Amino acid sequence: MAASLGPAGGGGAGAAHGSGPSGFAFDSGLEIKTRSVEQTLLPLVSQITTLINHKDNTKKSDKTLQAIQRVGQAVNLAVGRFVKVGEAIADENWDLKEEIKIACIEAKQAGETIAALTDVSSLNRPESDGQITIFTDKTGVIKAARLLLSSVTRVLLLADRVVIKQIIRSRNKVLATMERLEKVNSFQEFVQIFSQFGNEMVEFAHLTGDRQNDLKDEKKKAKMAAARSVLEKCTMMLLTASKTCLRHPNCESAHKNKEGVFDRMKVALDKVIEIVTECKPNGENDISSISIFTGIKEFKMNIETLRENLYFQSKETLSAMLEALLERTEDFTDCAYTSHEHRERILELSAQARTELQQLISVWIQAQSRKTKSIAEELELTILKISHNLNELKKELHSTAAQLAADLLKYHADHVVLKALKLTGVEGNLEGLAEYACKLSEQKERLVETCRLLRHVSGTEPLEITCLHAEETFQVTGQQIISAAETLTLHPSSKIAKENLDVFCEAWESQISDMSILLREINDVFEGRRGEKYGYLSLPKPMKNSANLRSLKADKPDSEEQAKIAKLGLKLGLLTSDANCEIEKWEDQENEMVLSGRNMSSMAYSLYLFTRGEGPLKTYQDLIHQLEVFAEEGLKLASSVQAFSKQLKDDDKLMLLLEINKFVPLCHQLQTIIKTPLQNQVFLKVDKCITKARSMMAVLVQLLSLCYKLLKKL
Repeated sequence: MAASLGPAGGGGAGAAHGSGPSGFAFDSGLEIKTRSVEQTLLPLVSQITTLINHKDNTKKSDKTLQAIQRVGQAVNLAVGRFVKVGEAIADENWDLKEEIKIACIEAKQAGETIAALTDVSSLNRPESDGQITIFTDKTGVIKAARLLLSSVTRVLLLADRVVIKQIIRSRNKVLATMERLEKVNSFQEFVQIFSQFGNEMVEFAHLTGDRQNDLKDEKKKAKMAAARSVLEKCTMMLLTASKTCLRHPNCESAHKNKEGVFDRMKVALDKVIEIVTECKPNGENDISSISIFTGIKEFKMNIETLRENLYFQSKETLSAMLEALLERTEDFTDCAYTSHEHRERILELSAQARTELQQLISVWIQAQSRKTKSIAEELELTILKISHNLNELKKELHSTAAQLAADLLKYHADHVVLKALKLTGVEGNLEGLAEYACKLSEQKERLVETCRLLRHVSGTEPLEITCLHAEETFQVTGQQIISAAETLTLHPSSKIAKENLDVFCEAWESQISDMSILLREINDVFEGRRGEKYGYLSLPKPMKNSANLRSLKADKPDSEEQAKIAKLGLKLGLLTSDANCEIEKWEDQENEMVLSGRNMSSMAYSLYLFTRGEGPLKTYQDLIHQLEVFAEEGLKLASSVQAFSKQLKDDDKLMLLLEINKFVPLCHQLQTIIKTPLQNQVFLKVDKCITKARSMMAVLVQLLSLCYKLLKKL
């Protein structure tokens, strides 16, 4: 069992050692220590078990005795570290203090007992006669090992309750602040409350990110990733939608747009709590029940059991299973966009499956009364025939969904409708708005239907959930784009209304991009190129709290890798020059924002030199260390910019907050990539890190320029 044992922080270097840009301090030290101790402790206990099971007549050489003693001492030391962490948690959580303390005392006693019983280094000496050891008291060691495992498990379970309570408290704070934001009537009040809301969302993001990392169930992990994605993207939407509402208080479409954001965030917050508390609302549909591929898998498993047991289930059950499965194929045959050829083939295979099931049932009935070799062979043949038919049906359904999705993505790659909506908005063209709103609605319905078909053929539960997330995102975002476009059309000169529409359009474009990755992953699963565990597309990744830099290969990039990263580095070098130009404009070169900006620019230049095979960074490990510091400096800069924003007037302050809200997630995303386990994909990790650093530098240039202008204005 792995559980977060401390105030679950963000895990990135910047988050662990200081405060985020919001000023909220995170300390992930307890969690790091606990996981480390847990990973050390359990293998050692396993070694103790091996020692307990040794043969009594085994020769007790000095080497064996020393090994036994080292294991016992190592267990005791690990227990001591574990107990310190547990006691620290107990001191911070009075309601669980007594329970945790008792478990810690038991663990400590067990550790000391194991150390005493394995103190056998002098056993071959005469003075050791009569000493009680692992060789004379096996029962004592067994009892101590069991007590140790029991007490450690209790501490972990209690600590898990602490983390769940932290997440619930954090969610409640976010909800309370959201209620205040919904009712706010002035810019000044909104800026003040939104600043608090930002702090609380950062805290909630860190806690839920750590929790996502701890989840073992891939389905729950995907659900958590989807909910966190909604919250991350909606935070920016909430800012611009609320600001538009305040600027145009009598505009119905602006209020509708804002309400949509708040509603979706509340649903996502509730979903997170459902996952961490494992409380499933009544009537919630099980996603697996609506997937055709899952239905085919279950049906095939049932018919294959007939090889071993002819009385395992009834004929009626199998018939009902097949009918339910084939009924779901109507989503494909009833779809207006399915080609005539695909539709006919699906109907043909469905009819064939029904016929072959009847043949199977007929042979099955005969096999129950006639136990002959020929009837057994005939039963095997009918099982193979219906299995082959269902495999063909799977291929046809996958081909249909994949082709529809690929054609749709290709057709909408240039986002013509979104561009037209923006243009009609700034022109105040109500007729044009109606025309393109209708086109976007049609596009939305087609995307939603395609996501539904992809969900049927996704192949794994995490991918099913990702399809469902995409379906919901298109459904909601499509409606919100239309309301945002209507507001702009009614107020064509409004900068904030235009900015608001841009934010929603960016969310739509981002989801289109994610859908293309989703399609690729579904194809990979279908063709057997990837298993069930994978990264969740563009969904937020949990922060990892233990960087395993030792596993990073320390050698230099080879010639092929060097050529690839050289292309990435070119843009980074240009952005470094842009940042330096912005920094030179400042009169006060000791300003905190300037110092952080200069540090980041300097580090980015080192990264650029690395991509050319030059400079102080020689190995991949050097590069990763540099990127860790780069991300920390980014968060430090964001903190300085936020402090500066407090000196500004409402409109200017909101404009700056908008830029900060672009920059901070990039810092956290870089930290996430750095902390993610490598799994023998070092170059892929380096590629992602440099790409993310490049994005950070692009926003940094804009941020420094804006801060300089606002400082001059002051």
